Amino acid sequence: MADSMNDGVAQAATTESRTVARRREQGVPSAAASARSTQQALVRVVCVDDHEVLVEGLKAQFAIDGSVRCVASLGSADELIDTVQAVRPDVVVLDIEMPGADVFETADRLHHLHPEVRFVFLSAHIRDGFLAAAYRCGASGYFAKGDDIAEIVEGLRRIARCAEGTFIMGSKVRARCQPPRARSTRSGVQPAAGSKPPTTLLESLTQREIEVLRLIGKGMSRGEIGEELSRSPKTIDGHQERIMKKLQVETRAELMRFAIREGLAQA
Repeated sequence: MADSMNDGVAQAATTESRTVARRREQGVPSAAASARSTQQALVRVVCVDDHEVLVEGLKAQFAIDGSVRCVASLGSADELIDTVQAVRPDVVVLDIEMPGADVFETADRLHHLHPEVRFVFLSAHIRDGFLAAAYRCGASGYFAKGDDIAEIVEGLRRIARCAEGTFIMGSKVRARCQPPRARSTRSGVQPAAGSKPPTTLLESLTQREIEVLRLIGKGMSRGEIGEELSRSPKTIDGHQERIMKKLQVETRAELMRFAIREGLAQA
């Protein structure tokens, strides 16, 4: 009886070996290979946002999509580096305005410690200063929370397999930006075509014009600004005219709103 069972096991093993061999010859993946392929295709994401409702919404969309999974979620960036070290995600999704550690400084550290991990900012605000800071710290993208959630998920899939230096933007962010210009990466490799960094309106200003804009945002008059910068009111008028042209606004009140929105008035 025992010999009969052993013969059956041996025969089954031989049959399985022949089946595997045939699959290899025919290029048919084994079950284990298929499982590995599926696992590799899955985009593993860490969500860092103090708004639980938004995170749960992303998780629900991930479940519907099937190709993205949230492997960890955090309410601040305080423990992000340790979490990335522990779970090794493909992509980190970061809110900007959260309690705790400065998000851009933490992201810059993450980029240096784990250059293989892509990260993207997901914010309720599309500010020129935020966009510039996101790009400087090595982010691979920037999306607005007002973007369609399916678009965000598709963006995460693209970011997970993008090359270094790529900067992918959501539709609302693209609408805000001027035509992009090229940037060299740390490795000297140029970004792929169609995925270049944003060129914001704020970047078109000189340092002196930014300073004048900051003082306008504080509500100072042309005379007060001139006194502050040791320049004549006429010179300040010239700066203001050029700023308005570059920022594509028509009134001083719009300049004030722009400066306040960008956080310049708080500096």
